[in-house]
Amino acid sequence: MQTSFHDVRGAVTATKTTGWVMLVFLATRLVAAETSPAKPTLIALPPGVTSAEIQSALDALPATGGEVVLPAGKFEIHQPIILSRDHQALSGAGAATILHLADNANCPVLILGEPVNHPQRTVKDLCVSGLFIDGNRIRQDRELWHLTGEGAQIRNNGITVQGVSDSSVENVTTARCRSGGLVTTRDVRRLTVSGLDAFDNEFDGLACYETENCFFEYLNLHNNPGAGISLDLAFNHNVIRNATLTANDLGIFMRASRENQFLNVSIRESRHYGVFMAHTETQTANGWMPAPKTECVYNAFTNLIAMNCGGAAFRVNNTTCTNNILIGAKFAGNVKGGLSQAQPDLVAMH
Repeated sequence: MQTSFHDVRGAVTATKTTGWVMLVFLATRLVAAETSPAKPTLIALPPGVTSAEIQSALDALPATGGEVVLPAGKFEIHQPIILSRDHQALSGAGAATILHLADNANCPVLILGEPVNHPQRTVKDLCVSGLFIDGNRIRQDRELWHLTGEGAQIRNNGITVQGVSDSSVENVTTARCRSGGLVTTRDVRRLTVSGLDAFDNEFDGLACYETENCFFEYLNLHNNPGAGISLDLAFNHNVIRNATLTANDLGIFMRASRENQFLNVSIRESRHYGVFMAHTETQTANGWMPAPKTECVYNAFTNLIAMNCGGAAFRVNNTTCTNNILIGAKFAGNVKGGLSQAQPDLVAMH
């Protein structure tokens, strides 16, 4: 049986056994299916519930975990929906379940993890799936959630993931958000993102910071004024595969990224570069110098396609970015050519 929304205010009973599946780091995917002795609760909400009622349903889930299910329909979001406890899941009916940010709400639509500037606890085993997130950016006033205090360092993304591990985002669209589509930050580990469609967000379709050992696949990132993918501030030991990046300002922007694998990534019609790789510079007594550990090193691109971009297909902008490799790359029709390097031999091509 299912627990209805109206039963949340009373006792919530466990009714459905769920296997939690985790996709783990790099080319090998290790599947660990674990069934909890206590059956996770399933709460099915009716059409037309408010964002506060969605949050109340999530908060009503027991410590053993459970899932809140939304039907097809449009849901007006006036406050962020937050998954901040272990074993929580939120799912919809795919593109027909629309989370639409209300005019002047000025907040993220979803937050996975503690909704604070500096999370103190890692939240585990979260799942979000089957949603269309409309950030309604032209009717928002600002990029930051709060102007001061807690939340002042959280941007108004479609999905903000921070301080989270061993979790997943599956078959989700993020569009027209005031900042980024989906953003990971502040020590995200072993997150799987599969089936992300992100377009017309103010900055990037997918942005990842302080993110390690994560897996991103089946991405369709297009028509974002910033980058299709932006990587910075310690993006290490991750896999991005089967991604299509079309008509963004940049295909992939990279800094402070090391030992990542990019497999079967197709970049087309970027207004500037296909891939732009650089370090961060900091001002010293001797002038501007490379900031430590901000270079891009030991990244591998297999079967990369970059075509019809306004700059070079692949630009290495700083000599500190070394030991990167291109295997089976295909570059064509780019205004400033294929591989462009600050000096020769920064990238090995095979």
